[in-house]
Amino acid sequence: MAVDILLGLQWGDEGKGKIVDVLTRQYDIIARFQGGPNAGHTLEFDGIKHVLHTIPSGIFHDNSINIVGNGVVIDPVIFKKEMDALDKFEGDFTEKLLLSRKAHLILPSHRMLDAASEASKGKKKIGSTLKGIGPTYMDKTGRNGLRVGDIELPDFRERYNNLVAKHKELISLYNFECDLESMEAEWFEAIEYLKTLTLVDSEPYIHNALRENKKILAEGAQGTLLDIDFGTYPFVTSSNTTAAGACTGLGVAPNRIGEVFGIFKAYCTRVGSGPFPTELEDATGEELRAKGHEFGATTGRPRRCGWLDLPALKYAIDINGVTQLIMMKADVLSGFDTIKVCTQYKYRGELVDHLPYRIEDHLVEPVYEDLPGWSEDLTSVRSEDEMPANLRSYIDYIEKHTGVPIKVVSVGPDRTQTIQR
Repeated sequence: MAVDILLGLQWGDEGKGKIVDVLTRQYDIIARFQGGPNAGHTLEFDGIKHVLHTIPSGIFHDNSINIVGNGVVIDPVIFKKEMDALDKFEGDFTEKLLLSRKAHLILPSHRMLDAASEASKGKKKIGSTLKGIGPTYMDKTGRNGLRVGDIELPDFRERYNNLVAKHKELISLYNFECDLESMEAEWFEAIEYLKTLTLVDSEPYIHNALRENKKILAEGAQGTLLDIDFGTYPFVTSSNTTAAGACTGLGVAPNRIGEVFGIFKAYCTRVGSGPFPTELEDATGEELRAKGHEFGATTGRPRRCGWLDLPALKYAIDINGVTQLIMMKADVLSGFDTIKVCTQYKYRGELVDHLPYRIEDHLVEPVYEDLPGWSEDLTSVRSEDEMPANLRSYIDYIEKHTGVPIKVVSVGPDRTQTIQR
């Protein structure tokens, strides 16, 4: 049995939470493999909207086990609030939730370091969510970090104090005022809560599940173009958001990877700073934002909107080895007479059809092809036969240029508004 992967192919916010929720009934285990509470995975069903940040998106299904893998960074306070928010629903969600002992912990001082660092950048801010993600991953690679398994050790408080002492020295260099003590009581209360959950050595757990022919879906956060190695550096996140990240974030060998589901919006969005070649800073961009309710699930910040970028999409498909595409928010494009698609870039005066090293505005100019739009409302469409002809043409066009089939088309936020092709 193999591990299937589901991940985003753009700058995040593609709709991964909804699709994991839709696919979960086909899997025994859903496992988050990277990122932290900077993620915002939105699920909507039975008229209720749910936003998950660290908890895997299969949590609402009775028969699935949900694992927070070793590649994830966990803020105990945010995690406890997420779990508390589930109390109003029936069932014991703790029974189907496992935390990897090797996942790293976000400390209050990590959040302060994040805020201090971002404030010092002024106009050169990278658009951090200020959740302490970057500093936590820095401690991980610097071999200073605290992990979930450490909370079971008798000297955990000493380890915590030693790391915080280092953080305070760094914060003082920024001349940044903070009151860590006021945050620590809540943090240690949340640590006690984590101790009541099931902590596991997640790699042998997953390997044993594979030997037992369990079906596993690895759930990514953020998107490929935010990958620390392959994204639009330095305006990226601090982890590997690609299929390779599923291997290191769960301890799964590359030859155990099966299907790779790549999710993309029918257009493009981005939150925060960084290059965005097809961004629309006009009335069309405002219309996409309004119709698509494009505001960050984690930060609430308005998302920047633009047309679909095929060179970037094809790059993401190649990086991840995508086997199936899933197109989200096709309904948002209803009402546009013409839909533009970026097919190439004019890069330093030459036409290229790949994602170059840098894609800042002064280096890259998108080259568009115009496609006919459609006026029909898609939100009640439930089968491919009911799709307007121009939507089917749009899908065929993308498949032709990417060489990968679009197996699922989403036409609304609810799990029922999902068309299997």
